[in-house]
Amino acid sequence: MRILVTGGAGYVGSHCVRALCDAGHDVVVYDHLVKGHRAAVDHRARLVVADLGDRTRVNEILGSERFDGVMHFAALAEVGESVESPLSYYRNNVASSTTLLEAMRDHGVRRIVFSSTCAVYGIPPSVPIGEDTPVNPISPYGRTKLAMEWLLCDCANAWGLGAVALRYFNAAGAAGDASIGEDHAPESHLIPLVLQVALDQRNEILVFGDDYDTPDGTCIRDYVHVEDLATIHQTAIERVIPGEFRAYNVGTGRGTSVLAVIEAARKVTGHPIEVKVTKRRTGDPPALFADPARITRDLGWAPKFTDIRATIQSAWNWHRSYPNGFAK
Repeated sequence: MRILVTGGAGYVGSHCVRALCDAGHDVVVYDHLVKGHRAAVDHRARLVVADLGDRTRVNEILGSERFDGVMHFAALAEVGESVESPLSYYRNNVASSTTLLEAMRDHGVRRIVFSSTCAVYGIPPSVPIGEDTPVNPISPYGRTKLAMEWLLCDCANAWGLGAVALRYFNAAGAAGDASIGEDHAPESHLIPLVLQVALDQRNEILVFGDDYDTPDGTCIRDYVHVEDLATIHQTAIERVIPGEFRAYNVGTGRGTSVLAVIEAARKVTGHPIEVKVTKRRTGDPPALFADPARITRDLGWAPKFTDIRATIQSAWNWHRSYPNGFAK
């Protein structure tokens, strides 16, 4: 298959590009490189540097080549930033995505796998979270992702688009050969922040609240390995059904607390990691972890990485090799 991957120079996108190339697919990456990294793009893929909001360029790419499908990762993805700049999030995550879908319709591309998020659930009434859990996003980021899911569903009904939305939980880890990994500026994800302390790039890791109704008082999250995410994206694009929209939760089905992540990182790195407890962040649910039964049943996917130490080990191998990220 020939597949266009928007945002394919980003963290999850670049791992998916590699998996697609390994499987023999012909891949074109479309990325403006504001958040992504040229060095993260697999050499077997062709990179087009352009903005998804550029209607002319999007039509040019989709019209000049016969694509079988699209994987869509291009989006802004910081919850706090979305609260401060909602217009930017709706412009990037909804308006630009609409441009992409219009071009897909006009050029006969009927397959898409969409990078969605567990943020569409907001603060769930219970865990684990199944797809039948009510959606109630509490941030502009989550609302833009849910708006796109609704749009995909409407396009499936209107003109036969086949779409799969993958609502994944906390992406983590790095490629097994430590050649690509997580590099955000600024960094906001727990595992790379903890590893920056182990690398003496930070003095301590902040823990936002230790008084939640959880076994150790800290928030619990579901950390799904980025290579497991790459596997399910590849499977999903190959199994898209024209005219049908489907949404799946993607996670390990296991929750790990903030303090448990820190302790696992201490064991993996052999470094003491100083902790400073501070006040809770507004809107942080006590626990979020997936019930992945539906995706296992429908698509036969199950995570290979279920031990948080193995996930942290892969991340540590990357960060230790590239302490300054792709800037090396």
